[in-house]
Amino acid sequence: KGYQIGDVATDFNLKGTDDQMHSLASIKDVKGYVVIFTCNHCPFSVAYEDRIIALQKKYGPKGFPVIAINPNDDVAYPSDSFENMKIRAKEKGFNFPYLYDSEQKIYPQYGATKTPHVFLLDQDRKVKYIGAIDDSTEPEKVEQTYLSDAIEALLKGREPNPNYTKAIGCSIKVRK
Repeated sequence: KGYQIGDVATDFNLKGTDDQMHSLASIKDVKGYVVIFTCNHCPFSVAYEDRIIALQKKYGPKGFPVIAINPNDDVAYPSDSFENMKIRAKEKGFNFPYLYDSEQKIYPQYGATKTPHVFLLDQDRKVKYIGAIDDSTEPEKVEQTYLSDAIEALLKGREPNPNYTKAIGCSIKVRK
């Protein structure tokens, strides 16, 4: 089932493409967290990579860092292996931690079902927004910037509206 709006997300400790372990608690001086489940192989995720980089560039310095997590089974999808994650992060110049949910324990806690799937948390790790980054896989056709709007609301001391949208993307590949 996963988290609902208002739930408090548990922390995690996952290995990143920088070969370091990362947790929410290890990120200091935040106003919140932008947790995005994504991967290498999904065309939806690939279509959003530049926008995720831009989100980190814009909102990381304002206290809302992006943390990307790959939840997929790398046996079924070798392009989603940890080694391939490292290659992708370097090729694209990811400016955020790209973590591997190798045991597939974190994405079910969150209730992530797609890549990409966003969970916006406040500084107390309370879930404030769940869903899509925006309303189009094609950047030039975006009309609704759901995630940016939700972050802006939190920066102004308001609750995001909407606080839930349907994530659009590839299904998470579960290990059999």
